[in-house]
Amino acid sequence: MEAIILAGGFGTRLRPLTYTRAKSLLPICNTPMVSYLINMLPSDVTKVILAANYRKDQIENYFKENDSGKEIVGNGEPKPLGTGGAVKFAEKHITGTFLVLNSDIICSLNLDEMIRFHNKKNAFSTISLWPVKNVSEFGVVDIKKGGNVIGFVEKPKSEEAPSNLINAGAYVLEPEVFDYIDTGRLVSMEKEIFPRIIKDTGRFFGFRFDGFWIDVGRISSYIDVHKFLMRNEELDNLMGNNCKVNGELRNSCIGNNVNIGKNTRLESTIVFDNTTIGDNVVLTHCVVGENCNIENYSNIINTVVGDGETINEKTILENALVWTKTVPRGYPDKQIGNVLRE
Repeated sequence: MEAIILAGGFGTRLRPLTYTRAKSLLPICNTPMVSYLINMLPSDVTKVILAANYRKDQIENYFKENDSGKEIVGNGEPKPLGTGGAVKFAEKHITGTFLVLNSDIICSLNLDEMIRFHNKKNAFSTISLWPVKNVSEFGVVDIKKGGNVIGFVEKPKSEEAPSNLINAGAYVLEPEVFDYIDTGRLVSMEKEIFPRIIKDTGRFFGFRFDGFWIDVGRISSYIDVHKFLMRNEELDNLMGNNCKVNGELRNSCIGNNVNIGKNTRLESTIVFDNTTIGDNVVLTHCVVGENCNIENYSNIINTVVGDGETINEKTILENALVWTKTVPRGYPDKQIGNVLRE
């Protein structure tokens, strides 16, 4: 069995961290995000197709250096193709029923159970479903008893919503789905393909699961997923190898080779590898990239610091993005599309 991981997005809402790395390689609790997806795959999945465009070589190099226990195939798109186009571009690797996963979803979905549900229902397509409180922010599914999905309603009023369930970004698909997708153009599975399958086949199902579901698409959710996973492991903080901490950590995660000075406090903050933070510094709800230097007596709140940046002594920042270098060529100035909320 094969799985396609959609890892082609730029991650514009996570910039400047994604100026220098693929979004799927952003560390979560010091492990690349995409590794969580690999680890949740059933043992029956022997090949993983990484649908990537932006920083494809970076992703491939990671898996050359780190054995995942599965065959990893980089399937570089010639241009961004959207969720549907990326699936179509991977068609040559697919031999039967297959999985599609969004690379920026961290969740408790049991894929073995979802596949069994798909097979039991003789489904053409099955999507994972997650309950939400505020349906007006999402597209929700219209679903019958037994799991048959008959439509989607975009951002309904709460009193008009057919359910409280949204597309959670994991799919079990039959190979006949390729017949619905045009070649070589930007295609949305969610907006273009799924409605046609529902209409034509009547075999489009939804699989609800419980536990947790986090869309790691924004800096706030990126910090939140760290806090959630650490709490799940009953950890107050998480620290990588070869770190020197003379200050205080609160609900924070630091990578390898991180030095933190005296009387410095980190609150709900993520720090990447090889970074130095001076004395008497306060970081609150921040993310600091690799190879950074934050000098003494700085106070920084709700800020993202890109790789290789220096914050001078006594700097005060709030709600900032720190990036002093050139933006990578071809990097968009706005979000191209969100596969879950188009």
